[in-house]
Amino acid sequence: MAAFATRSAAFLGLAVVLCFLAGAASAQQLSPNFYSRSCPNLASIVRSGMTAALQTERRMGASILRLFFHDCFVNGCDGSILLDDTSTFTGEKNAGPNANSARGFEVIDAIKTRVEAACRATVSCADILALAARDGVNLLGGPTWSVPLGRKDSRTASQSAANANLPGPGSSLATLIAIQFSADFVTAMLKMGGLLPSSGTQTEVDEFFMDMKSDEEPELQEVATIMRHVHRALAA
Repeated sequence: MAAFATRSAAFLGLAVVLCFLAGAASAQQLSPNFYSRSCPNLASIVRSGMTAALQTERRMGASILRLFFHDCFVNGCDGSILLDDTSTFTGEKNAGPNANSARGFEVIDAIKTRVEAACRATVSCADILALAARDGVNLLGGPTWSVPLGRKDSRTASQSAANANLPGPGSSLATLIAIQFSADFVTAMLKMGGLLPSSGTQTEVDEFFMDMKSDEEPELQEVATIMRHVHRALAA
């Protein structure tokens, strides 16, 4: 149980740190106010849904964050991980890194149902997942951040793409570093909408991660090492 908590904290830390290292600029003209007129209560509906989910199971916050990460890592944040298999494609849900591992689909489905009741055929599942991931972190005591909205949902998904682009289930953080995880992560950030470093000099970032590495948890130390490489790659 302690090991699971440590791994969860490590991956949560990895994702949260990204919020401070990167800012978004998208060709799709994403905006936090995209639904301000068409679905003004969207944010409160999503947050309410995540509040209910966390009251049932607190680790669902980490699960939704991971679901968002696995969605973005393949073909961008397009909601493709949420699609079930059809007669025309085999999707991402049962890819090696996701099978019996990715979870929280029912939470997103429940939130989507409430959003549809308020604003029919207006909000993409991709945007709901992005908001839910942010709220899951914040409701568990983490930071909040502005979520650019206006993504379009994918109508297809690829199991082979998920297998090729997602880290395998047996990969440790140290192994991911060894196989140039940082380079892969930068590619994924670009898929998410052209992410670029927005704050912090390299010295400031190094000092932040040195403080993080002083933690006794070895996996958090590995996260810090990864993030130093990621920041350098993004800033290059």
